[in-house]
Amino acid sequence: MIQDLRYPIGQFEHEDEITPQRRQEWITEISSLPTKLASALEGLGKDQLNTPYRPDGWTIRQVAHHIADSHLNSFTRFKLALTEEQPTIRPYYEDRWALLDDTTKAPVELSTTLIAALHERWVMLLRSMSEQDYARTFYHPGSKLTIRLDYALGSYAWHGRHHVAHITSLRKRMGW
Repeated sequence: MIQDLRYPIGQFEHEDEITPQRRQEWITEISSLPTKLASALEGLGKDQLNTPYRPDGWTIRQVAHHIADSHLNSFTRFKLALTEEQPTIRPYYEDRWALLDDTTKAPVELSTTLIAALHERWVMLLRSMSEQDYARTFYHPGSKLTIRLDYALGSYAWHGRHHVAHITSLRKRMGW
């Protein structure tokens, strides 16, 4: 079987009811992402960080900075949904963000530090949320979908694993 390098762990799919236990599992994944990302990046040199994880894909450096950008946006979306009635969130062009100098040239440690602090706050917020809070929604004008916070939680738990797998699968393929 040929592995799809774009989706080394598959795409996020969840159609069943999201139980409190499942949410706790996802919160644990959000909580552990900073450590898993730091471990995946450990010992990589400049040339390795500037290697795309797949042909025509982002470099490992861009992936690390993308996680920070994306999770900052998600944290903001959670806070908007918790304080407003079904806000319309602002999409962003992640492909364009990935080309900016702070993504292509900055040390990955800037984003790993940011992710560690961000996830500490995010997990604090997630653990404080009630059943009613997790049922709150935001509207995504890009996908034209109304998204519940419990579903967004699962999506971002997957998102972190997905991008760490980009790094670890490249390391394995390259023998790093």
